[in-house]
Amino acid sequence: MHLDLNLLISLDALLEEESVTGAADRLHLSAPAMSRALGRIRRATGDQILVRAGRAMQPTPRALAFRDEVRALVLRSAAVLAPEQELHLDTLQRTFTLRAHDALTTAVAPVLAQQVAAVAPGVRLRFLAETADETADLSRGVIDLEIGSAMPTSPAVDHDAVGMDELVGIARAGHPMLATAIDLEEFVAVPHVLVSRRGRLRDRVDDVLEAAGVSRTVVAAVAATGAAIDIVRATDVVAVVPKSVAVRLDAGVARFRLPVDLPPVPIILAWHRQFTDDIGHQWFRTLTRTLLHGGSA
Repeated sequence: MHLDLNLLISLDALLEEESVTGAADRLHLSAPAMSRALGRIRRATGDQILVRAGRAMQPTPRALAFRDEVRALVLRSAAVLAPEQELHLDTLQRTFTLRAHDALTTAVAPVLAQQVAAVAPGVRLRFLAETADETADLSRGVIDLEIGSAMPTSPAVDHDAVGMDELVGIARAGHPMLATAIDLEEFVAVPHVLVSRRGRLRDRVDDVLEAAGVSRTVVAAVAATGAAIDIVRATDVVAVVPKSVAVRLDAGVARFRLPVDLPPVPIILAWHRQFTDDIGHQWFRTLTRTLLHGGSA
């Protein structure tokens, strides 16, 4: 039996993207070429693999059943067929997919993209937002690097505790509250906006405030930190954000020390163990880690 490894790679891309066009882009192929590959996969497996569901496509039950196995085979094959060699950044051709809370992406992405382009022009970056629900993307090796605050629990995932990010308050420049030192009473008296992927109108700040015997008024919840910053800039609403984000804001937004003790947020890099010894991935991890520490690589 002749085994075409390219079909396995195509199958992996199709199952991850759930789109012929997306899989073609991922593998740098034309859409017709990927359609032909899907046809060959269907004939080889006797299964449709992807079926039309409205305007989207979805995997068949059989495809879902072997998706993780296909991903593992592709990763293992890549490791076998890519022997360790000296890293030449000027000729490196690779795409790194990074997933993080949008606040961290806002803080890291511009500088990371700039530094990567300066030394490795053939490297492309994909920044993905955190999902509302937990996924197995990291443990399956779909995500190259994840920046989060929780320790990974999967044995297939390695991690590095980079540091801690302090939480601070932000308000529009010229906000009346900023005229003097801000006490707890003033802090809870002004309206607040918070960032929540699920649209929740409370977070751990409210737990700490309630323990202190006070409460605040949350007037809005938005899914992205950038949206919260825009609201703060245009109104008297305030927000609590990581300091790594606040220090990069323009003069229209001022940061202030919170009148309540909030524990800092851990910053943890996580990646599939398959990439631990990969020299290209090691370079990317080191660069990201350095930027999160506030330095330059």
